[in-house]
Amino acid sequence: MHLARRPLVITALSYAVALCAALVGCAPQAEEKGASDGPGATASCAPGKLATQVPGKLTVGTDKPAYAPWFADDEPSNGKGFESAVAYAVAKELGYGRDAVVWQHTPFNSAFAPGAKKFDFDINQVSISEEREKAVAFSSGYYDVRQAVVALKSSKAAKAKSVADLKDVKLGAQVGTTSLDFITDLVKPKEKPAVYQRNDFAKSALKTGQVEAIVVDLPTAFYITGAEVPEAEVVGQFAASPGEPEQFGLVLDRESALTSCVSGAVDALRKDGTLAGLEKEWLSDAVDAPVLK
Repeated sequence: MHLARRPLVITALSYAVALCAALVGCAPQAEEKGASDGPGATASCAPGKLATQVPGKLTVGTDKPAYAPWFADDEPSNGKGFESAVAYAVAKELGYGRDAVVWQHTPFNSAFAPGAKKFDFDINQVSISEEREKAVAFSSGYYDVRQAVVALKSSKAAKAKSVADLKDVKLGAQVGTTSLDFITDLVKPKEKPAVYQRNDFAKSALKTGQVEAIVVDLPTAFYITGAEVPEAEVVGQFAASPGEPEQFGLVLDRESALTSCVSGAVDALRKDGTLAGLEKEWLSDAVDAPVLK
């Protein structure tokens, strides 16, 4: 008897499934939301309602001093400088006004070191890398970066035209940076590079002749030579690495539930031209430099 009724039951169920599909689903399905729906597409990314460190606030970390052209006047909260402007643009996209953004001092190396974070995201010229992703999570990239060489105009390093020309040069860079990685992995100088806790120390070493050249990201290189060490010049930039470009990303706790929301915000800002506009406004002086091949 039960066996005889089974085909009828299956037929009825099949009809119900077909009817449900015809009515475009029996219930809304969050996973069908596309990336274009923005960070507020799901309940977890509801504008201004994220599971942040402090309810109703967005805590953003960065180092101190906060260098130009990424920040202005060593004051991240003023909205001036590329990264300050980007942080507030991301906050707005996530549903947080300027008064809801709280800045927290976070040393550069601490931002991507293992361990729980006290910020919702950190913005401080941190390049996305597989090695760092073992300890933290990253948003989508918000800036494509090149590394550059800065030397005193009177030094032999200023005459370098290629990577090979730098092998006999005493170079320096900030600890934990991709700038230092370029020196050790690409240039491979004969003399061990000098390593500094902060770019300020590297710039001082350049001024006093302790090093012949330093490596920094390209916008910082132009700022150093234009405003801080006018007796120095941008010797050149390194060619882009094969494959994916080096990018700065917002740093989050490795287990952060906000990563997809923050990435969605960055993606939206790139798509609508906001990132390009901010780059033009704050980094326009970093035009171009010869490529060291």
